[in-house]
Amino acid sequence: MKIMKFGGTSVGKPERMHDVAKLITTDAESKIVVLSALSGTTNALVEISTSLSQGDRNQAKNQIAALEAHYKNFCSQLVSKPEALEKALAVVQEHFEFLNIILKISFSEALNKDILAQGELLSTKLFCCYLEEKGIDHLLIPALDFMTIDHYDEPQIGSIKVKLAQLLQKNKDKKIFITQGYISRNAKGEVDNLKRGGSDYSASLIAAAINASVCEIWTDIDGMHNNDPRVVNKTVAIEQLSFEEAAELAYFGAKILHPASIWPAQFYNVPVRLLNTMQPTAKGTLIAEKAGSTGAKAVAAKDGITAIKIKSSRMLLAYGFLRKIFEVFEKYRTPIDMITTSEVAVSLTIDHDVNLKEIIKELEPFGTVEVDTNQSIVSIVGNEINESKDVMEKIFSSLNGIPVRMVSYGGSHHNVSILIPRQYKEQTLQLLNKGLFGLD
Repeated sequence: MKIMKFGGTSVGKPERMHDVAKLITTDAESKIVVLSALSGTTNALVEISTSLSQGDRNQAKNQIAALEAHYKNFCSQLVSKPEALEKALAVVQEHFEFLNIILKISFSEALNKDILAQGELLSTKLFCCYLEEKGIDHLLIPALDFMTIDHYDEPQIGSIKVKLAQLLQKNKDKKIFITQGYISRNAKGEVDNLKRGGSDYSASLIAAAINASVCEIWTDIDGMHNNDPRVVNKTVAIEQLSFEEAAELAYFGAKILHPASIWPAQFYNVPVRLLNTMQPTAKGTLIAEKAGSTGAKAVAAKDGITAIKIKSSRMLLAYGFLRKIFEVFEKYRTPIDMITTSEVAVSLTIDHDVNLKEIIKELEPFGTVEVDTNQSIVSIVGNEINESKDVMEKIFSSLNGIPVRMVSYGGSHHNVSILIPRQYKEQTLQLLNKGLFGLD
């Protein structure tokens, strides 16, 4: 059995849903199909929830009405038979009745989670209406019946495995199962969501729970590219990555995957394939245990970085000095991305500055503190990259004229990272694209 996950753009238009129906029926293998909300829906629901939280019920009512009109129009183009349209519109009516009822209810965080869940519930039910019209045998298995998180918002993989096995065992005659991404139940049994990685995370968890043959992630791009196609003129899809390489790229800015989304598949050794709904014949990217090749494969960039330098000739070499510094960041639950040390200073980076003032205040007793904001981390990722001498030569010869603030090398077999001012990011990505991959 395999997993096929389709993102918001893959189901965001009626004709895209039609294409998805074709894709899930191209082979005879049993499958669980995981759907995101229609593109734009989650943002619209967030706006509705925000209006309610601010007490602006008239604004929320108008936003609900606009979204409902969009869905009614979607239904009219999704199905063609009168009875199918009646069923689809009944689905829309059911969920928008709920959204209109909440206009009379006091806002709470639990209600917010219920609001956000409506997108995935709508997309899966409407997709099932289309499958039924086309005579495609299937079964909707609600994610809220098996996807659970604990008090720390972590997925309960053991419970998910048991509940899914029971559901599948009861319906052994079915070949196609439809379910929602993103949504779950929390430790209190309330509607909640997976937060990090959304529907990709759902797909990876389900793949791990059933020991799937493969977890396919279908988006609007043909795999993970060697550079950011929004910034760089010419990029190419990467044929194969190890789980470690993919995780590094996701963490350091590759938007096609969330860093947390593939760890379940990695832990249970389920290969992940990134594919393009709009170009289904494209090879895409395979993410598996083995890297497939060595050397540099891709470049990714992460913005919003703050660099902090603590300079202290008196204390740096003292026993416990670094521990005391790290304890400050631990106290404010602020992860560190990069770190370098010298005889008299330690420099490190963080990717959010919510508690920056408090952190600086607590670091000042240890020495002089310097802060540089609006920085970017650019990471070059590949297999055994730290042992590839020509890669290092190409990286630094490519960066002529770029003011490099920090370098992280040797901490991973798969990553070399540099810190630069944000205004040099686009130029740096383009230079590395040419120097490492020969692409102008």
